[in-house]
Amino acid sequence: MNDMIFGVRAVIEALEAGKEIDKILVKRDIQSELSKELFAALKGSTIPVQRVPVERLNRITKKNHQGVVAFISPVTYQLTEQVVPFLFEQGKNPFFIMLDGVTDVRNFGAIARTCECAGVDAIIIPNRDSVSVNADAVKTSAGALHKLPVCREVNLTTTLKYLKESGFRIIAATEKGDYNYTQADYSGPLCIIMGAEDKGVSYDNLALCDEWVKIPMKGTIESLNVSVAAGILIYEAIKQRD
Repeated sequence: MNDMIFGVRAVIEALEAGKEIDKILVKRDIQSELSKELFAALKGSTIPVQRVPVERLNRITKKNHQGVVAFISPVTYQLTEQVVPFLFEQGKNPFFIMLDGVTDVRNFGAIARTCECAGVDAIIIPNRDSVSVNADAVKTSAGALHKLPVCREVNLTTTLKYLKESGFRIIAATEKGDYNYTQADYSGPLCIIMGAEDKGVSYDNLALCDEWVKIPMKGTIESLNVSVAAGILIYEAIKQRD
């Protein structure tokens, strides 16, 4: 588990010190004066805040948490709008992977490991209803998450619009794909978007994609594990881009 901070004042001090916080759990009915100070400190922040029953907080720590527990991230999250210009200035042909609704940290770690091995420039994730970089993800990634930029965004649809305006081709992996993944054009600035195995890529994000591709299924099971599917698409892209 990530390092934890508990207690309202301690979390406020961590925010003021600029610590990289992964998420904050807050007791559902918290109403103290100090908690108002915490929410004021969080105003304008992209840190996910989840309101949870006090029993969940009690399971996490036996100490006096005062209704607030924060998890410190082992990495510093970045923003796509800062990474893209940097890569262009370096003369690179950027290649991103975006994860839409993927919640399994081991899949996330496996995808990150493949991305690092293949030279992908960054992974993009949303800040809610998604995986984040925790100890399990780092371990599964074999340390890749310490080397690979992870961009955490408030709104993936807005991020996709920015990427398109920056000249990126957006390719979605979906069972609704128009054709086989080997027929797509992976040249130029590229973002491949992968969805969760049960829900797939959200409709709003699919609507912004340039191509929808599928991996042919020959057996009776309908879909591949998302980390395996990501690996197949990443290395097809690398083959074309090389």
